[in-house]
Amino acid sequence: MEATNPKVLVLTGRVTRADVPGLCAELEALLTVPGTTVVDCDVGGVTDPDLALVEAVARLALVARRAGGVVLRLRDAPAGLRSLLALVGLSEVLGHVRVDPP
Repeated sequence: MEATNPKVLVLTGRVTRADVPGLCAELEALLTVPGTTVVDCDVGGVTDPDLALVEAVARLALVARRAGGVVLRLRDAPAGLRSLLALVGLSEVLGHVRVDPP
């Protein structure tokens, strides 16, 4: 189920809890394109990975899952984010999120 031209959602800077609804809305807009099966979430530009970013990733994964099996791939995930996802047990629970190494 790989897309030849996946959609891209870019996260940069410090992601806060207040940013989450807007990020979910951006993802929902990407998902309106017929045939979208994969969305790359480029997190290479985020700073200070923390639990707010983990929450954002979890909420984005829910949006993707509710869209009918869309795969959300984290691209260029910093080591800190990968560690946090593993620490809170979300690296496997998210299911539809694939974390590609940087």
